[in-house]
Amino acid sequence: MQRYLLKKMVTAFFIVFVVIVLNFVIINMAPGDPVRILAGADTLTEEVLESLTIEFGLDQPFHVRLWKYISNLFHGDLGQSFAYSQPVSVLIGERFGNSLLLSGTSAILAVIIGCWLGLYAGKNHGGLLDRFFSSIAYLFNSMPSFWVGMMGILLFATNLKWLPTQGMYNLRAGYTGAAHVLDVLKHMVLPCSALIAIQIPSYFRITKTSVMQVMADDYIMTFRVTGMSEKKIFRKYILKNAILPVLTVFGINLAYVVSGSTLIEIVFSWPGIGSMMYRAIMVRDYNVLMGIYLILALAVAGMMILVDLVYAWLDPRIRYT
Repeated sequence: MQRYLLKKMVTAFFIVFVVIVLNFVIINMAPGDPVRILAGADTLTEEVLESLTIEFGLDQPFHVRLWKYISNLFHGDLGQSFAYSQPVSVLIGERFGNSLLLSGTSAILAVIIGCWLGLYAGKNHGGLLDRFFSSIAYLFNSMPSFWVGMMGILLFATNLKWLPTQGMYNLRAGYTGAAHVLDVLKHMVLPCSALIAIQIPSYFRITKTSVMQVMADDYIMTFRVTGMSEKKIFRKYILKNAILPVLTVFGINLAYVVSGSTLIEIVFSWPGIGSMMYRAIMVRDYNVLMGIYLILALAVAGMMILVDLVYAWLDPRIRYT
């Protein structure tokens, strides 16, 4: 196991390194000049343009900038934001918790609800509730997240006035302590519900299909013939084997939890990394984009290693050497 873990970590390191280089090349080759966008078109002069180009280091040759960026990364320096004039690490650190709170909460709730519904539907395939859950899952699977969010705002915020329309908390109220926590939870209801609604269908379908496949295996029929109770068969054998595909999907979704809710953050003005990434794209803030994509690459590589280890723990048949 130790040898396998070391091999995976070395592979992950080279993959992340390749991602860093590709991100730098693609982002810097994208159309649009960050200097002209940030300086504005009305008062832009050649002197201002040249000054900002030198300030941002964009006057240096491409290979020099790439080498400088990679060497700075090994010292923990993600660079300086063009738009915010702050270190990228500081900007990401300020918003990382906000995105993790929203996306992480929705991901955990979605996998719990989706798996529970999928287990029930797979165990009772063809029943009334199975057909009902399947219809609802297909319905929400066809809806984009931003549309679900806007419909939630229209119904529960604008018409019923039960929930706030945007933000993470009420800036004017100035709540502290428990009141602040309740205010944040209240602001989370709509965006979190929208994310949960569009994630549940994938977990539901995967869990249901996996349960049905495991229940059709010969060894399950053997256990039934020997007189083993259905509850024990389902809990000890079907559930453990059916949950493995769900674990893979959950691991991938959890890796994208940092930037996977960009549209929802924009719709609800949630101060997270997703909304910051959107603004960085619009103003060509290269360092911010590369910093976010670096965090994303590290998260994906780390989650894939973790999923493999959990696989071996859940299924003793899997052995890594």
